[in-house]
Amino acid sequence: MRALTALLGELWPELEVLATARNGLQAAEQAASLQPDFAFLDIRMPGLDGLEVAQGIEGRTRVVFVTAFDEYAVRAFEHAAVDYLLKPVTRERLQRCVDRLRAAAACPADDGSLLQVLQRLLPKTRAEPAARDGLRWVRASVGELTHLVPVEEVLFFRADDKYTCVRTATGELLIRTPIAELVQQLDPACFQQIHRSTIVNLRHVSGTRRDEGSRLFVRVRGQDAELPVSRAYVHLFKAM
Repeated sequence: MRALTALLGELWPELEVLATARNGLQAAEQAASLQPDFAFLDIRMPGLDGLEVAQGIEGRTRVVFVTAFDEYAVRAFEHAAVDYLLKPVTRERLQRCVDRLRAAAACPADDGSLLQVLQRLLPKTRAEPAARDGLRWVRASVGELTHLVPVEEVLFFRADDKYTCVRTATGELLIRTPIAELVQQLDPACFQQIHRSTIVNLRHVSGTRRDEGSRLFVRVRGQDAELPVSRAYVHLFKAM
C-alpha cells in the first residue's frame, strides 16, 4: 500500500490520505470512524477480507478494490465498487482510476445503480439459486427456557458476540445459528440481509431514514431502535 499511496500522491496531489490499515479489522474500524470519501481495499487481508469490510461500510464512502486476483471482479461490483485495480497497479491504470474517482466525487452517491446493473447481468453468467422452502420455526432460548418461535413473528435477527439475537414484538431470544447460515434457511421473499450482522423481516419494515452522513437506516414497526443498512444492500430500499 505504500507504493500505491505514493503514486496516488503524485497523480492526485490534493488528495488527503486519512489513514492506512494493516488488516481488515483495522480497515473496518477506520472506515467507520473517519467516513472517508474513498477507501482502497485489498481483497485478501488478515482478519476480514476486503469484501467483508466493504459490506460493512456505510454512508458516502466509495470503494476501490486492489488485488492480484481477477476472479473477485463480479463480487467486487456487487459491493458497489467504483473501480477494481489489479496488481501490480500501473501508473496509467491508476490515472484512469483517479479520473473516475474525481468524476464520482462530483456526483452524489447513486445508492447502488451499478449493483442493479450487475444483478441484471449476473443470471447470464451464473445460475440462479434453486427455490427453497423457508425456515418456519426457530428454537430459541431465554435463560433456561427454550421456545419455538414462528419465523413470521420475528422482526429481525442480529449477530451478538457468540449468539444471534432473535427480536420479536414481545422480547428478545438467543440462538446459536450464525447470520450466514440463517440467510440460507429463511424465505428470501420475506427476510433480507441488510448488514453483515442483521437480517430483517420485510413484512415488519415500516420505512427508512437517512442521516446527515447519507447513511440509511431501516425502521421496524413497534421498535424505537433503527437498523443500519450497509452500502451493499442500500439498493433494496431505494423506492422507500
